Amino acid sequence: MAKAPADNSRRLVIVESPTKARTIRKFLGKGFVVESCMGHVRDLPQSAKDIPDKIKKEEWANLGVNVDDGFDPVYCIPKTKTRIVKDLKDKLKDADELILATDEDREGESISWHLIEVLKPRVPVKRMVFHEITKEAINHALGEFREIDENLVRAQEARRILDRLVGYTISPLLWKKVAYGLSAGRVQSVAVRLIAEREHQRMRFVRSKYWGIAATCEKSKVEFEARLLSVDDKRVALGRDFDANTGQLSAEKQSTTKVLDEAGANKLITSLKGKKLKVLEVEEKPVSRKPYPPFITSTLQQEANRKLGFSSRDTMEVAQKLYERGFITYMRTDSTNLSQQAIDAARDCIKELYGKEYLPDEPRDYSGKKAKGAQEAHEAIRPAGTQFVRPEETGLSGTQFKLYELIWKRTVASQMVNARQKQVSVKLAADSTVFSTSGMTIEFPGYLKAYVEGSDDPEAGIEDREVRLPQLAVGDVVDCREFKPTDHETKPPPRFTEATLVQTMEKEGIGRPSTYAAIIGTIQDRGYVRKVSNALVPTFTALVVSKLLSTYLPNYVDTNFTSEMEKSLDDIAGGDLDHKLYLKRIYFGDQGLKTQVSLQEKRIKDNESRAIELEGLKGLNFRIGRYGAYVCRLDKKTGEEVCASLPDNQFPGDISADVANKLIDQKVNGADALGKDPETGQSIFVLSGRYGPYVQLGDSQGENTKPKRMALPATLPPENVTLEQALHLLELPKKLGNHPDSGKEIKKGLGRFGPYVVHDGDFRSIPKTEDFFKVGISEALALLAQPKRVRGRSQPLMELGKHPESQEPINVFTGKYGPYVKCGKVNASLPDDMKPESVTLELAIQLVDSKMGGAKKKAKGTGEPKRAKAATEPKKTKSKPVAKAEKKVKNPVAIAAAGSAKKRVVRRVAAEKAQD
Repeated sequence: MAKAPADNSRRLVIVESPTKARTIRKFLGKGFVVESCMGHVRDLPQSAKDIPDKIKKEEWANLGVNVDDGFDPVYCIPKTKTRIVKDLKDKLKDADELILATDEDREGESISWHLIEVLKPRVPVKRMVFHEITKEAINHALGEFREIDENLVRAQEARRILDRLVGYTISPLLWKKVAYGLSAGRVQSVAVRLIAEREHQRMRFVRSKYWGIAATCEKSKVEFEARLLSVDDKRVALGRDFDANTGQLSAEKQSTTKVLDEAGANKLITSLKGKKLKVLEVEEKPVSRKPYPPFITSTLQQEANRKLGFSSRDTMEVAQKLYERGFITYMRTDSTNLSQQAIDAARDCIKELYGKEYLPDEPRDYSGKKAKGAQEAHEAIRPAGTQFVRPEETGLSGTQFKLYELIWKRTVASQMVNARQKQVSVKLAADSTVFSTSGMTIEFPGYLKAYVEGSDDPEAGIEDREVRLPQLAVGDVVDCREFKPTDHETKPPPRFTEATLVQTMEKEGIGRPSTYAAIIGTIQDRGYVRKVSNALVPTFTALVVSKLLSTYLPNYVDTNFTSEMEKSLDDIAGGDLDHKLYLKRIYFGDQGLKTQVSLQEKRIKDNESRAIELEGLKGLNFRIGRYGAYVCRLDKKTGEEVCASLPDNQFPGDISADVANKLIDQKVNGADALGKDPETGQSIFVLSGRYGPYVQLGDSQGENTKPKRMALPATLPPENVTLEQALHLLELPKKLGNHPDSGKEIKKGLGRFGPYVVHDGDFRSIPKTEDFFKVGISEALALLAQPKRVRGRSQPLMELGKHPESQEPINVFTGKYGPYVKCGKVNASLPDDMKPESVTLELAIQLVDSKMGGAKKKAKGTGEPKRAKAATEPKKTKSKPVAKAEKKVKNPVAIAAAGSAKKRVVRRVAAEKAQD
């Protein structure tokens, strides 16, 4: 623990978050008071009411930036931060020194600068930086104070102003020309364009079919497969040989490549029947594979997405928690470098866990792999400290455990020896055909023993990589038990996943790794992209906006232009470029943002700006309107345009002419009725709307009278709906009977999360394995008798008993953000240092009551001894929840309350630190 100042002075240390504050407190003495500012305490105005009265009449007031006088920003303290600022000012009055210990990147430097501007300290101010929160790092940082880096502050300010100018200048253009509420961004619009262009490539793609032959062979009782390579000295065509736009064989491949069709493949198989293959060529090649470097921000996001299924946003939130709790080093970094203490710790782990044969003679040096223009921490993401804590010894659980384990394995593997492999390529012939096969064996696993990219289990990953062949030599004859035709179809380029989008943005120099999570989150939140499985699928809005910006403001969706912006911001950070001159050049002038937007607005035709035509769908025009996307065509009889809404789950790349025309036909002619309702005599239709397919009883009779409708279950395609099923759906929610114990009704229905049964407010989902239409009272009673499973949550770790007042069961669960206790609708997090198995019913009741606001009332009977107030503690503040959450106490209930306060702000802090 750091010693208290020798002169008994009082030091106020300010960090960004409660978790970080709580971790640092453990390493500082009584002379230090550690408080959290909850991220940025000032920002540009977020709405009109935030703009100061004295500038509201200025032309530039809505920007929050004085573009007429040096691009000076107008900063204001958000209402959510006024109490925090007041608390910090109060604590500063009793301090003899102010230490700013925010993160060491541009955002952290900016937060410290804003704190000085707001707090106006009259005591000495020191800047303290560290890239891991360990005792050694904190003690070292206390002896290495520095001044605030003005260049980093200016770079962050320039980025913030630039983002505001681009967003607030282009977004109103989209409101006027496409739809109100849309947004543009310096980086988000480029990301949307990348995803939209990929979708256009997929729609232009022409599929091609081709055939091959697979031979099942055997030698020395070892079975292996060989594939047809060539016929009559012409290589058999593969997918890469076809032109994506025509579906035909590429011109340069015509003379050297043969395309097999089904008939040709079967004819060859007939001629090969009973034949043996003779080995023509055997090539053995040793391969040595180096380990991957330690994680940087972008590679961590990519690998967490591939291995763990985490979104970029989730990855950064979990990594932030691990850093603030002292488990990993700073998670926003472009450098793959490892410090000497990290190298020593990794080598110790290798020697102890895997043996000396896995340890290279010399440590691996990744210092030269720092990305150009790297702006963040000077070291890779790794386990913190001079000794790496094994994942199973951390006490972590859930997502935090998984991510820490991933970082631990990658870091240790990066210092291990190469993996040695042997690759074998074999060619075999029969008549005019040549077959090929290949194998790979691992001679020594090396780093693969600890880490296999894309695999959770290194041992399983190693086995999956091996393809063993029998011993083969030139001239050997191999028996073939079977020749079979194989059909193939070329595939369009895959849609982006979060991992591949991050990879592309990093390659193109778009944005910064620390902002990728926020960018990907923003384009989904704004409705430009939907995540389907793991793919990022653009909506019609994305295609329309991307087309408009590419046509009229191409620079602002151009990867090279955006990359140059990033380089300029790096130059500002390095002190090589004046930020005001740069902003002036970007915003003003003939090619400046303001001039171009004003000029292009006059050129954009309203009837074209909202529309787009898709490849292969001639005669159909897709548009964006007030209520979403719709499709139009000219009616052949009347010559008038007719339109129909598109369901929200209908994406541009998946729609066909048949689907679009069917929607329009239903709109114009009315859908064909399934039949009549026996009670009312009204027709029953299957229709499709913005929110998907549904059944409807009767025709619409104007806006004031809406016919009864019911959505279709996700498992029931519209074309398969029968009259009996439609009548059943229109009865929902349907009474099945009364519960034998309570006498109350049991109903079944169809809700947001699918089909369900309900009794007295107690819901149970109907499993997909059950036929929804056949679920009756007996099936409902069986479902209701089962323990309730909350969506997305596992079974409780422990069942503690019932709450003495509400009689609700109290259980311990583990979730996305760690272990917690649950009582009814109340969830209360466990303190960070408390293990789930140590929770008692009495403690759980205290945690739940504290969360419900009854902590004070309950505390009177707990018998907790009052803690003597230390001389260095801050004075109590009345009615200040944040201050109360930050108060240093030993009571686990109070610690949990502090954790709850932290969780309420962690997302906001993360967002503020990743603005782009």
